Amino acid sequence: MNRKILFGLAILAIVCVGAYVRARRSRQPLEVAYAGNRQVTLWRSTAQVRQAVTTVSFGERLDVLKRFQDQVNVRTSNGTVGWVAERDLLSADLWQKAKDLEGKAASMPVEARGHTRVLSNLHIAPGRDTPRIRQLSKTVPVEVYERQPMEVPVAATAKAGDEEENSGGPAETKKEDWWLVRAHAQDDVTVSGWLLGRFIDLEVPSPLPDYASSSGMRILAWFELSRVKDDSGNPRPQYLVVGAHGPEGQLCDFTLLRVYTWGIQRGRYETAYVESNACGKLPVKITPAAAPGDEIFFSFQNLAGKGTEERKYFMHQTVVRRIREGGSGPRQKGR
Repeated sequence: MNRKILFGLAILAIVCVGAYVRARRSRQPLEVAYAGNRQVTLWRSTAQVRQAVTTVSFGERLDVLKRFQDQVNVRTSNGTVGWVAERDLLSADLWQKAKDLEGKAASMPVEARGHTRVLSNLHIAPGRDTPRIRQLSKTVPVEVYERQPMEVPVAATAKAGDEEENSGGPAETKKEDWWLVRAHAQDDVTVSGWLLGRFIDLEVPSPLPDYASSSGMRILAWFELSRVKDDSGNPRPQYLVVGAHGPEGQLCDFTLLRVYTWGIQRGRYETAYVESNACGKLPVKITPAAAPGDEIFFSFQNLAGKGTEERKYFMHQTVVRRIREGGSGPRQKGR
């Protein structure tokens, strides 16, 4: 008799659990969202004192079941249900835009490399008030692609994670640089977005920073043109460096060009070319030599009074010249 009762209770328990699980899974979501931080905690309730249910990683899909003030009740792919703060979620639309931006950045040429200087917010578009994709920790490696100057709001409102962006209280209207970057986060996630320029420490190869500082140049991008061997047989890169004088937020991406070549006789870098009257726009296109001894070409779009023009240059050994229409150009073989 007891065995029959126990068996019946076991069957009833199985039926109840199955019905409960089916009921939870059958609840139709209001919408779909995605985890917007490295680790997002799901809580059992919306109370101040509450218990954690589980954690989900950045980009994990979540079903939105209901909302209460700034809290959202979500369900994971394995059926776990819990509450999260709305700020920790990305909408399906924002997630798709972030994926599109990642695809765009992945296909663009890298203009510079660096890392985050401080805890930083990655935005879907340039500007402090645009939606945040993700928060990046300090020292996260980034590749830099595109620049966009934006006006700083007269009275910037402090936001979580943007303390430095908004430090100093109300400020005069000015412009600041925003950069499209591709970040390689610590959780092995690659994500692209717009980052405030002064939150980036560029990893400019030595000794370029010393040369730039002596001329008052703020380096914005650099490119390896070729390599030559020094007296010890070690390869020495030769660089094109672009930058600017003065503060950020200018119309031009860069106004200065410098080419640094390795001087074998003196055993040091030397300035092979200087130009200080540009108003260039990134990217800079580099065409390497087709064969040893051939010319190297580089070009960029330059803003001029008559509109936009393409400026072209060639480099032969340590000699750099601008190619002008109807003017001097690269030497021709056999001449």
